[in-house]
Amino acid sequence: MPAFWATGRYRSRPFGTVNLTDAGELKGFLRKHGLKADKSLGQHFLCAPDIVQAIVRAAGAYSGCLEVGPGPGILTTFLAKKSEAMSAVEFDPRMVKPLADSAPKCKVIVGDALRVDLAAILEELPEPRVLVSNMPYYITGPLLARFSEVRHLCSAMVLMMQKEVGEKIVAEAKNRDRGALSVNIQSMFTVEFVVKAGGECFMPPPKVDSVVLKLTARNDVFPEGFAKVVKAGHMQPRKTLLNNLGSTFRKDRAEVYEVMKGQKLLETVRGFELTEAQWVSLTESIMKLGWT
Repeated sequence: MPAFWATGRYRSRPFGTVNLTDAGELKGFLRKHGLKADKSLGQHFLCAPDIVQAIVRAAGAYSGCLEVGPGPGILTTFLAKKSEAMSAVEFDPRMVKPLADSAPKCKVIVGDALRVDLAAILEELPEPRVLVSNMPYYITGPLLARFSEVRHLCSAMVLMMQKEVGEKIVAEAKNRDRGALSVNIQSMFTVEFVVKAGGECFMPPPKVDSVVLKLTARNDVFPEGFAKVVKAGHMQPRKTLLNNLGSTFRKDRAEVYEVMKGQKLLETVRGFELTEAQWVSLTESIMKLGWT
């Protein structure tokens, strides 16, 4: 890794290259291409060398890289240097020329990441592959769902998201931030915290902070009804697990409580208090009764 990250400026670098983690160079680069962040697309350009360094380091060793939402190529420039081949999916067609300038090695696909065939794009890249994305806040949930579908094709995913969402994803049992998203993502991935990025790390600065998480796919097999039971148990977080399960599966309290007693779960327990193992056991019991 280059030794010139600390100041945000290269001490020496090849003529003609740009360091878009430097605020001054980024502003000049955007002016050169007549660009401004489009707030309607949730664009906030990362402009912090230490955060970029942390993301590139977290990606580890890879041959193929897919970046979703590269913008003008701030991360792309550095990710491409480590890869044999790189592709990027970008919704904003204005970014094609800037990306050709900042990361000419990268193949740019203009399209909606919620609609394009991510699996096909990944399969064209050499293994091991990594997926990196600074996810727009307004489509974080749908993007996480799409990324989860292709987890078997990636050695790792390094994802930036709103801090509040990241805290939910990493929340363990008994933490009130824990919800269906936490349990489901943790069932599919080993999740590691990488770095926090405050609003000042972006141009223009968003009103909220962000975090970067590294997700590595798990190979564990879960009961078929696992996601449905987890969703049911968190349907209304302020309600007890007993009430949520009864409402979802249309069972009376006595029936639900019998199942919970078999799992040694108290009548007053709420969904966020359960461990992954307890959700698995509860799902198996409910499936045996044919509720799902």
